[in-house]
Amino acid sequence: MQTTSNDKLSERQRRELEYHRDHAVKYQSLLDQPFDWSVFDRPERKWWNAYWQMYAWLCAQDLKGKRVLVVGCGFGDDAIRLAKLGASVTAFDLSPDSLAIARAIAQREQLLIDFGEMPAEALTYANYSFDLIVARDILHHVDVPATMRELERVARPEATFLVNEIYSHSVTDLVRRSALVSKVLYPRMQKLIYGAAAPYITEDERKLTEADLKLITAPLQAPTMRKYFNFLVNRLIPDRMETVAKADRLVLRTVGALGGVLAGRILFAARFRKAA
Repeated sequence: MQTTSNDKLSERQRRELEYHRDHAVKYQSLLDQPFDWSVFDRPERKWWNAYWQMYAWLCAQDLKGKRVLVVGCGFGDDAIRLAKLGASVTAFDLSPDSLAIARAIAQREQLLIDFGEMPAEALTYANYSFDLIVARDILHHVDVPATMRELERVARPEATFLVNEIYSHSVTDLVRRSALVSKVLYPRMQKLIYGAAAPYITEDERKLTEADLKLITAPLQAPTMRKYFNFLVNRLIPDRMETVAKADRLVLRTVGALGGVLAGRILFAARFRKAA
C-alpha cells in the first residue's frame, strides 16, 4: 500500500482531499448496501448511457490475468467490477477516506485489489506495469500534462487507455458561460437534475476541453472506439428521463464528427504508441 505525504501535495490537491473527506462521510452507508453488479447484465442494452457502454466494451475484452490500473478509483466501483472480470487490478486515489470504503467493500466481496494512496501526477508504480488503464471522471480533476506523462510511463507497450470523461468543447462552453445560461437556465437546470441534493462538484474541477483531449491523445494511436454522449442530458435535462436520453444519444450518433463540438461526455479507447 502506497501513501503520499500531505506536505508534497499542491493546494489544489489539499482542497480535493478536504472535499472528499466530507464526501466519504456521506457515503459510509455503502458499507451496509449490496454491491451493484447490474451493469454486467447485458451492458450493451443501455446504448444511450456512457457508463453502460463503457462496460459493454470492457465485457467484450479478455481481461483475465491482465494488469489493469484504475485512475482515481474513489469508492472502488470500477476496480471491484474489473477484478470480478478476472483482471489483476491496481487502483489508486488521492483520498484515504475514499480508499477506506473501497478496501472494505473489496474485502467484503472477497476480491484482491492493490489499492494505493497517491496523486495521479506522481505515481509510485514501475515503468511498463499495466496492460489497460481506466480513467473515468478523474482527468478533469488533475493536471492533465503531468498525469499523462505518468500514465504513459507506467503503460506497457501498446497498452490500452480507456477514458470516460465529462467534456465541453470551447464553442459550447462559450454558450454555457453566457449570461442567459449561467444566470438563468443553469440554476434551474441544477434543481431539475440534482433535486435537493448538492451536485458532486469540487472547487477546482473543470470539464475537459478539446485542448485537453489533444494532450490526452498525443501519446495514443487512433482510437479503436470513440463515442459521444450528453448533448442536452445533464446540461438541461436529467439522464433519468430515458426517452429523451435515447433521443439525445441518437442526435450525437447522427451528426458524426460534429458530436465532438456538441457532446458533454466522451468515451474512447486507444492504444499507447510507445514501443518496447
